[in-house]
Amino acid sequence: MQTHFAPQQLDNPDVAHSAGIIRKCVHCGFCTATCPTYVTLGNELDSPRGRIYLIKEMLENDRPADAETVTHIDRCLSCNSCITTCPADVNYMHLVDHARNHIEATYRRPPIDRLTRQILALTLPYPQRFRASLTLARLARPLAGLLDRIKPLKPMAAMLRLAPAHVPAPSAINEPGTRKAAGTARARVAILTGCAQSVLDPRINEATVSLLNRVGVDVVVARGETCCGALVHHMGREHEAHAFAKKNIDAWTGEVEREGLDAIIITASGCGTTVKDYAHMLRLDPDYAEKAAAISNMTRDITEFLATLDLPAPVNATGLDVAYHSACSMQHGQRVQKQPRKLLADAGFIVHEVPEGHLCCGSAGTYNITQPEIAGKLKDRKVRNIESVKPQAIATGNIGCITQIASGTAIPILHTIELLDWAHGGEKPALLSGLEPRRESRPIAAE
Repeated sequence: MQTHFAPQQLDNPDVAHSAGIIRKCVHCGFCTATCPTYVTLGNELDSPRGRIYLIKEMLENDRPADAETVTHIDRCLSCNSCITTCPADVNYMHLVDHARNHIEATYRRPPIDRLTRQILALTLPYPQRFRASLTLARLARPLAGLLDRIKPLKPMAAMLRLAPAHVPAPSAINEPGTRKAAGTARARVAILTGCAQSVLDPRINEATVSLLNRVGVDVVVARGETCCGALVHHMGREHEAHAFAKKNIDAWTGEVEREGLDAIIITASGCGTTVKDYAHMLRLDPDYAEKAAAISNMTRDITEFLATLDLPAPVNATGLDVAYHSACSMQHGQRVQKQPRKLLADAGFIVHEVPEGHLCCGSAGTYNITQPEIAGKLKDRKVRNIESVKPQAIATGNIGCITQIASGTAIPILHTIELLDWAHGGEKPALLSGLEPRRESRPIAAE
């Protein structure tokens, strides 16, 4: 795509980087076929190609964002399916991140929109605040129907509906310290405990530490670690995202210097995509660029790391039919595709592929709150596709997907690590209580 940035504009390294991304786009339109919002809405401006035109026009003219541009950029899920599809290697992720930063700096949103985003930014990344906000949301849930009738308040209604009926008690597994391996340790890793996940489902981190300890891995929760920064990063709140990133880099670098780390383990794939991108986010920071690159290079999804360990044969018989939902941040953001499926199959599960597996479930961080109508359509489509393969359980690697999909189906959905921990000697997840393998079950391939 031809661009017309002035030389002085290209002196800005962020603009220069975005200009290079835009020039790579060849207008082919392959991305439209795999973009969830274009497939759902059928509007060219709600496709990656259409958004690239809007971003190009905004940045080239060095103008503040307008309402139309903001509308279509806000509708982007950042699922990165277009990146997987693109034959020209257009890094749309970095381009839309830059556009969101520009929007945040130059556009004044309507009051309700500003309030919603401020609430999300001030609660979700902080576990104690998030836990308190969920209690308030449950008490206010009867108001959801009323709020839903007023279009600007629909995100507030979605926020109330997504609050779980029960929030687990805080888990000691998320406290700073080292959990020692059983026997001689063959590796030492740090785990990102996370913000929303640590509140909504602490069993995920418990299962992770349980399995890693049993197979000879020391697991450390670094003092000073915090939210990965993804939630505010995708709102265009660049300075807040960088502050979170720097805290984590300092915490993990300290562990590297003290006793060494073989990897940094992430159990929420949305967080993993962001931590792996710290190197880009902080590339211009003279104090953090090198350290950020080192941390990004050490970061692994839990399934990515387990795939390197040559796990022993499973201890517990499983044989359950499991639909594997590959989170967008896993398959498109991190390109971790084969490892989770193989680990589940090797552990004795019968893994079913989900039709249209490349399409987002509609969770996408805070998207199911800020864009509830589109998110609802995507959730319904995802649930139909999952239920079509008739699984006994659903496995995925992202807490957002777990929350979103669970709100639309009675089929139990768990983190992949919970199933792997059970298969390799851990406790059977309570959600699977009473489930037994079907006879002569065979995997159903996606069409």
